Amino acid sequence: MSLAVAIQMDPMDSVDIAGDSTFALALEGQARGHALFHYLPSDISMRDGRIVARARVLQVRPEAGNHFTLGTAELFDLATMDVVLMRQDPPFDMAYITATHLLEHIHPETLVVNDPVHVRNAPEKLFVTQFDNVMPPTLITSDPALVHDFRAQHKDIIVKPLFGNGGAGVFHITPDDENLNSLLEMFTGLYREPIIIQKYLPEIRQGDKRIILVDGKAAGAVSRVPAAGEARANLHVGASAEKATLTTREKEICDAIGPALRERGLIFVGIDVIGDYLTEINVTSPTGIMEINQLDGSRLDALVWDAIEARLGSRLG
Repeated sequence: MSLAVAIQMDPMDSVDIAGDSTFALALEGQARGHALFHYLPSDISMRDGRIVARARVLQVRPEAGNHFTLGTAELFDLATMDVVLMRQDPPFDMAYITATHLLEHIHPETLVVNDPVHVRNAPEKLFVTQFDNVMPPTLITSDPALVHDFRAQHKDIIVKPLFGNGGAGVFHITPDDENLNSLLEMFTGLYREPIIIQKYLPEIRQGDKRIILVDGKAAGAVSRVPAAGEARANLHVGASAEKATLTTREKEICDAIGPALRERGLIFVGIDVIGDYLTEINVTSPTGIMEINQLDGSRLDALVWDAIEARLGSRLG
């Protein structure tokens, strides 16, 4: 099966080939004989009811500093593609949402991964609320009084933006911290939407676990251990990646959410688990393929492509 695959992503020269999941997918797709095309989120348009993108033929190589070649930009009708990988990094803002509306016009005749309707309907910190008994104690609000009540109940809390990403704007507020009011004022000035407050989980000191699910099934995991003096477990802020296996509780969480992911066309998903609790479901541009492959000897990129090709094969067959 040779496919035409358009990848909607950030600039190729910004890719860290040692840790970029999209690059891993591109390498595996190319190895399977698929034709790759690259375009930026700003390159997609609607013209006379057709969804078009100014894209370039893409070739990739596992060579640092020489990892890609792009052809000349041409205007392509995305409906002529077999697959579109929607892989630009968040923030999950109106530009991101607009892209899902545009790609909705070609899906599922052109398979968009992940399904743009359900990407739009599943922001990381809100989608988790659809599932029972998986979240830590959580408050989503714009009401300062409720925040103070929540803190009085749970003492140690995490405050973060509802649509943030990459650990940006995440604050650990201890019981004796005097900065909560100032922090709420800052968030009110920066954001119109509510904020999210959760009970602090001390298990974060041992790391949070990124688990990759492919077509609703757990495929691999990596523990991300925060640096000393840091409450965030994001790799790009200094956390270290360590080999991990799934606990019984983590398997239960995956079993609880997996069918809903599959039904929604969310083929490649990354979830974050701290202790016994699910904190995020990442469907926009999940990462973790490279780290898990390197630590486990896995081939998660191949599993993602197997799932994509299986969907296309069942549809054509």
